[in-house]
Amino acid sequence: MDIGRYLKERREIVEKALDRLLPPGDSPPEKLHEAMRYSVFAGGKRLRPILCMAALEALGKDPPPFMPAACALELVHTYSLIHDDLPAMDDDDLRRGKPTNHKVFGEAVAILAGDALLTLAFELIANMDTAPPPIRLEIVRRLAQCGGTGGLVGGQMLDLAAEGKEVSEEMLECIHAQKTAALIEAAVVCGGILGGATEDQLGAFSIYGHSMGMAFQITDDILDAAGDEVKIGKRTRKDQESKKATYPGRYGIDGARHIAEEYVQKALGALESFDDKADPLREIARMIALREQ
Repeated sequence: MDIGRYLKERREIVEKALDRLLPPGDSPPEKLHEAMRYSVFAGGKRLRPILCMAALEALGKDPPPFMPAACALELVHTYSLIHDDLPAMDDDDLRRGKPTNHKVFGEAVAILAGDALLTLAFELIANMDTAPPPIRLEIVRRLAQCGGTGGLVGGQMLDLAAEGKEVSEEMLECIHAQKTAALIEAAVVCGGILGGATEDQLGAFSIYGHSMGMAFQITDDILDAAGDEVKIGKRTRKDQESKKATYPGRYGIDGARHIAEEYVQKALGALESFDDKADPLREIARMIALREQ
């Protein structure tokens, strides 16, 4: 299959849905809504909503009725980037080739924009009448779980606490699993829940998503250590400057690439029981280890 075409087509669907679901930039409070839209539409792969859509397709389901849930994943991801870039966190001036939110709107508005995106994500799921209430409740539970202290927020805390320290292999894996893999895993699993997956299928999606998320973050760390800043669209070498706990830092570039490839193979293995409708998930996994941005 032409994975490039697939991703482009799905990305366009996501963009249109996001534009429809986000408050207009000229509606009060205008500056807040403008800041929200600025970061959401600053670019990006839309990997998480596309993974949700691909999981639905793997089950033979049509994604459009469930776009609010897919878009909610992107809103949570974008909120995390806005807050991650703040001076109190990673202090980044550039994101996706553009000035970070706080550089354009100021720190106070950036914090509020992130808060608003996170809150809107749950509102979109709660209002999604294409899924019965128990399914919506389960999606909310999963998203809250992967975004909280046992997921994204907790992973960021562990990441900050590990700066400048020698961490164990187990702790390094835990940091990556929580701050990145948890949301990617949730994207695939939520697609499975919306598509009526069996427990075995959900288990396979969980392994796939976790493995994909680990490969994605390891590759991201490799790009930070050895990538092209122009292609990536953000400042590189910052992990080394901040003395972050990373796979390249612990195992070297080649060692980290090998570990990322092992995770990709584990992700592919998890999909063995699925037919060719799951090929987009397979191709996305293969693409992760080869990406340059």
